[in-house]
Amino acid sequence: MDKVVASAAEAVADIPDGVTIAVGGFGLVGIPEFLINALLDQGATNLETVSNNCGTDGFGLGLLLEKGRIRRTISSYVGANKEFARQYLSGELEVELTPQGTLAERLRAGGAGIPAFFTPAGVGTAVEEGGLPLRYDGHGGIKLASKAKEVREFDGETYVMERGIVADYALVHAWKGDRHGNLVYRASARNFNPPAAASGRVTIAQVEHLVEPGELDPNEIHTPGIHVQRVVHVGKIEVGIENRTVRS
Repeated sequence: MDKVVASAAEAVADIPDGVTIAVGGFGLVGIPEFLINALLDQGATNLETVSNNCGTDGFGLGLLLEKGRIRRTISSYVGANKEFARQYLSGELEVELTPQGTLAERLRAGGAGIPAFFTPAGVGTAVEEGGLPLRYDGHGGIKLASKAKEVREFDGETYVMERGIVADYALVHAWKGDRHGNLVYRASARNFNPPAAASGRVTIAQVEHLVEPGELDPNEIHTPGIHVQRVVHVGKIEVGIENRTVRS
């Protein structure tokens, strides 16, 4: 039951090329930066990532992106990464843009064993009708576009079907965790980390504070240890500021 491994490098050592990885965090808050950096050093490539955003230039998933290690991403917000925009528009990166709430529910559904669900988000738009550019051809044209999705009516309202997401691996950040893999997230870091953790076949958690089994109040646990296979103690981290604004 002791799921603690000695280092982030050891935790990600067996991640192969070509897998799908769900990654927690929102902007620079709650991202598993130690695990991402270890994966960068480990060398896995041709990855598909699922995350709210794909890091920023020089930080988080942006580091893997800069090295050309991500071939495809499912994301909601990608506006703060210039390299992301360059790769997408040049046809180097395949991108599936998904409404933010839909993305969270796709991850949660995958973790709950729900293969698909219906939502009103995206009805009457290209999310439903298809045609969103997944990959450009590098010359201003669309090489690969999204397909139309199934639509059904419930109680007089129209809904579009979305598939749940099950990732091969998940990388998450928690404030506290015990040796059994039970996790507690702090403040706004409780964003995409819980659904990402649930969606992974193998979930790896970096934790700031490692405690012994029984020390966590069961009523405060956000991700139960059944969803977590590996735990890495990384100590207290400093949260980055994505866009620093000061008064002149």
